[in-house]
Amino acid sequence: MGGLTDSVVVSIGGSILVPGNNDAEYIARLASMLKELSGSVRLAVVCGGGKTARYYAETGGELGGDTYQLDILGIGATRLNAQLLALALGDMPDRVSETPEETASKAEVGRIAVMGGTEPGHTTDAVAMMVASCMDADRVVNATSVDAVYTDDPRKNPEAVRIPEMTIGRLGEIVYKEHGASKSSVFDPLGVKIAAEKNIDIMIVDGRNLDELRKAILGQRFDGTFVNSH
Repeated sequence: MGGLTDSVVVSIGGSILVPGNNDAEYIARLASMLKELSGSVRLAVVCGGGKTARYYAETGGELGGDTYQLDILGIGATRLNAQLLALALGDMPDRVSETPEETASKAEVGRIAVMGGTEPGHTTDAVAMMVASCMDADRVVNATSVDAVYTDDPRKNPEAVRIPEMTIGRLGEIVYKEHGASKSSVFDPLGVKIAAEKNIDIMIVDGRNLDELRKAILGQRFDGTFVNSH
């Protein structure tokens, strides 16, 4: 699967970046790995909002915010996380890129482009797929808090079955069908739609397992779920 000039977008959940569990140590190791891989792979990273976004969505909701306003707060959290990663990469801008096109234009071998969310209604998974479309990327790696796709939430259902490989159509049947501020799912339906249209494979992997994340970015066999878009 992998190649020296592959273009890859990593969609990394906020629950992976800043869960409050040795975050600085993990982000430093992640940044080191990404910098190393950027020498041979064209890389872009889209950061999610995680618990920071959920905090603002919940608190904003209690203060009377509507879905649009709560999304704006969530987008702010994703951009904050993106700046934190950019800081670790040694290149923190005053403002992270705010469109898929801008991010794609900045992604070069040796230079990693980092962004958060874009506009209300678009999850960072969907944004990652938009960036991938602009980059004509080979794959999107979804670094998440679950180590693969399951038939149900394995944290709630011990009978959930792990799926190591699946088609994009099967993934589309599993994902949720409606958007809500800071709502979380295996992957975003809009992202699945773009992946199917553009033939972009999706790798779903435990984002805190840097060995497996590295393999997925390089297009090597990894422990997670490979979603074949072809």
